[in-house]
Amino acid sequence: MSLFNKTTGATPIFGSSFSGKDVLINKLNKEPIEPVVAYRLVKDQLIDEGNARQNLATFCQTYMEPEAQKLMSETMEKNAIDKSEYPETAELETSCVNILADLWNAPNEKEVMGTSTVGSSEACMLGGMAMKFRWRNLAKKRGLDINAQKPNLVISSGYQVCWEKFCVYWDIEMREVPVDKDHLSINVDKVMDYVDDYTIGVVGILGITYTGKFDDIKALDKLATEYNKTHEHELVIHVDGASGAMFVPFVDPELKWDFRLKNVVSINTSGHKYGLVYPGVGWILWRDKEYLPEELVFKVSYLGGEMPTMAINFSRSASQIIGQYYNFYRFGFNGYKEIHTRTRDSAEAIAKAVEETGYFDILNDGHNIPIVCYKLKDDAKVEWTLYDLADRLLMKGWQVPAYPLPADLDKQVIQRFVCRGDLGENLAEALIEDFKQCIKDLDNARVLYHDKGDVYTYGFTH
Repeated sequence: MSLFNKTTGATPIFGSSFSGKDVLINKLNKEPIEPVVAYRLVKDQLIDEGNARQNLATFCQTYMEPEAQKLMSETMEKNAIDKSEYPETAELETSCVNILADLWNAPNEKEVMGTSTVGSSEACMLGGMAMKFRWRNLAKKRGLDINAQKPNLVISSGYQVCWEKFCVYWDIEMREVPVDKDHLSINVDKVMDYVDDYTIGVVGILGITYTGKFDDIKALDKLATEYNKTHEHELVIHVDGASGAMFVPFVDPELKWDFRLKNVVSINTSGHKYGLVYPGVGWILWRDKEYLPEELVFKVSYLGGEMPTMAINFSRSASQIIGQYYNFYRFGFNGYKEIHTRTRDSAEAIAKAVEETGYFDILNDGHNIPIVCYKLKDDAKVEWTLYDLADRLLMKGWQVPAYPLPADLDKQVIQRFVCRGDLGENLAEALIEDFKQCIKDLDNARVLYHDKGDVYTYGFTH
């Protein structure tokens, strides 16, 4: 019998029988594998994936301090929903909700309702459901035939796909206010054309995924106020702050987009974006219990106690919640401000370098949130496309998406850099130099892969 027919503690990893087999399996192996061998072979299976720190397509956090990682790894076994078994973890979650209520200027922090979620997508689902249930309850009271037509949600066509999912899952008509070249965020001059008695609410987006642009939430609030003066049907606003709600309070605290606006009834955010936590954790807050119908809050007897829950998911690790609390406790207001301000500085430097090439129109310069978005100028005399540029950048390790804008502008291809808290000045300078070299290489290239007429999404744009 060969020494390497079985994996033993004395057998070198790459001399083991398992190192000669495909790691990807469709059914369980008959025998177990030594942990050190399993670890190495599975890790090697992932070796050709990109470097997460160079992934400029994603908003998701790619760095946390070692102490945060240690704390999170030590608490992965805690079930976030089991508040009776893990009461201190529940207290940390409540503290995070209170911190966000303060950051978002809730008029009465003691009345705020809120919860953690797996991510902003779940938070959006909860915000949408609360608007639907509240609309339905009030519509019945005023005698509206709620079955005469579908309830509807008004939103910019630059929405994130979770809102489309919400409308499909809960049978809502999505009324999209189209973007155009003069309005890359919601067109406040047209939004009321989409509102009627069956509108459950308007969604304002604080950081559109495509471009990083902000909807004018203050203008939406003014429209809602005027509408509500003359209509029995109350128009309310949910703010999708997946990207901006953990950024703006620290760098532009005077901007009114939050609970200071009386018609903003709920806000969601992603803790794993500019909350600086690894995926996936999100948060949603309601101004007060009036805007979270009682039928959406469940009291369950589980593992020895009764507890209220409003989240959709029932079993998940509490480690991301604890990671969020660590960041809040560790950084404080000024720590977040310093990180976000520096990140914005990096984004603005990158935007300046992109513009100085003379080839691009800047759609977002990274000032509102650190997203740099641009398109090729209409008169740019180049043979290459943004897809070719994405290819070149990928050769240097940078993952950068190129994709068309939403409907009505879907022939316009744009490109986007997402600058996160771990993109320091040194990495930003390296990116700028690589970007310039890629432009030079493309200008002198003899063979290009992508046809100039191609319009499709290249790279993951979540």
